[in-house]
Amino acid sequence: TLFTKRNFVVSYKQTILGPAWIFLTPLFSSIVQAFVFGGIAGIETDGVPMLLFYLTSNAIWNYFSTCLTNNASTFTGNAHIFGKVYFPRLTTPISNVLSSIIRFGIQMILVLVFMVYFLWQGTVDPNWLAWLCIPLELIHLGILGMGFGIIISSMTTKYRDLTVLVDFGVQAWMYLTPIVYPLSTVTEGWMRNLVMLNPVTPAVEMMRYAILGKGTIDFGYYGLSWGITLAV
Repeated sequence: TLFTKRNFVVSYKQTILGPAWIFLTPLFSSIVQAFVFGGIAGIETDGVPMLLFYLTSNAIWNYFSTCLTNNASTFTGNAHIFGKVYFPRLTTPISNVLSSIIRFGIQMILVLVFMVYFLWQGTVDPNWLAWLCIPLELIHLGILGMGFGIIISSMTTKYRDLTVLVDFGVQAWMYLTPIVYPLSTVTEGWMRNLVMLNPVTPAVEMMRYAILGKGTIDFGYYGLSWGITLAV
């Protein structure tokens, strides 16, 4: 609990708007994405209002990416604590995941505000029963992000150059995941297979299917994603 509180408070310490950035950052990003990818590039969003589509996608991706990037510095960032007292070492990466869940929950409040409006307009049809899958997918993405983060962290203790590449790698990973585009826009072939082999893709599609009622569920790739997650 103390580590989770520390992670959350330190993130917004000495900022003027504080935790309000949890709302503002995905909102601004979603507006820009809707303009660039939806308006200029003309990418369809499976009939879901563009702003709601990007708000939901960003909330899911931000959760996974923060689980990964925050844990990518677990060993170097907590070396002073690890060297002084003994405690279960998984405490720090798990606390990073828990603080990311808190941020996800706050961002989902923003998603729900817009969803109420679009429900009133009749332009969105969430799959309410599938919302029961959301906690499972939070665990899924949390374990995956934490696992990759710990692996990277163990490598950066010797090769500090990797810390520079983490942000670039996460950004590239985002474009390999259907975040700024729906999976339905990826045509059949090697490109679709590559996107589906990405272990984050099935989890994102399951979350979006629950929240927005639109998504592509392939249980074969979904099982493979869980296999990769547990292996990592």
